[in-house]
Amino acid sequence: MNSGSQVPVLIRAVGIGLVVAATGTLPWAALVAANLRYGSDVPWAAVVMAPILVLWWRYMVDGHGAPASTRHTRRLDSRANAVSEDLWGLAIGAGLLGLVATLLLQGVLGRLVTLPQQRDLDPSLYPPLTVFAWVAMSAVVSGVVEETAYRGYMQGGLERRYGLTAAILVTGGLFGLNHFTHPEVGLVLLPYYLAIAAVYGLLASATNSTLPSMVLHAGGNVFSALGLLLGGRSEWQMTAVAPPTVWQAGVDAAFVANLTALVVAGAATTLAYRALFRAAQPPS
Repeated sequence: MNSGSQVPVLIRAVGIGLVVAATGTLPWAALVAANLRYGSDVPWAAVVMAPILVLWWRYMVDGHGAPASTRHTRRLDSRANAVSEDLWGLAIGAGLLGLVATLLLQGVLGRLVTLPQQRDLDPSLYPPLTVFAWVAMSAVVSGVVEETAYRGYMQGGLERRYGLTAAILVTGGLFGLNHFTHPEVGLVLLPYYLAIAAVYGLLASATNSTLPSMVLHAGGNVFSALGLLLGGRSEWQMTAVAPPTVWQAGVDAAFVANLTALVVAGAATTLAYRALFRAAQPPS
């Protein structure tokens, strides 16, 4: 994590970001898998993960622990900087508009191509408290770890060296590829992950902090998990059953309405982010 390394910025930022993400997400994945097999009546995986996440935060974000030579770099690269009160509202508002526009984009894409149908565990097989604990901890882990890794360690270095657009494209592509290990996810969902990377990446750039995107990422994952468990759909599926494409059923009123809403939401999102960037600029 030494910023003075002679390794090219692209390789260093991507490599460190992926390692940071793995050290936080893999323990939780292993714990959930074990909890599903052993003692699923009690959400012990969430209890065990809590102190692990605290230790992860202290090392990766607060900069505690050895080696001492990387402590300052870890605090800087994690990008978990404080956000002023006047920027919090603008950041959350712009991010929410961005997420709405992203969902509408998936609605349009879902009528142009056939999106994969996501499969997950059956919540009726487990106690409600266990399911809730898994959902809550998964949201916290993904929000905290992935934003620190992708928008902090990875995007920060890429942004300083190659610019914001290139940084978002790289982080969004890698974020999507990281999820392609799921059997229901394919390249057809890459536009969704690039849009998500833009929503969170612009927030991190404007505020120089990953905290707003952590809040939105965690909240979005709760929404996604509850939608999948209760309604049979994920955040990138507008309906539980894939609708026919426009090539099969033709352009109908629902598609036109979705496309119109996307244009309106996209314009509102653009204005909101412009206001956020203007408000975040220091006075001359």
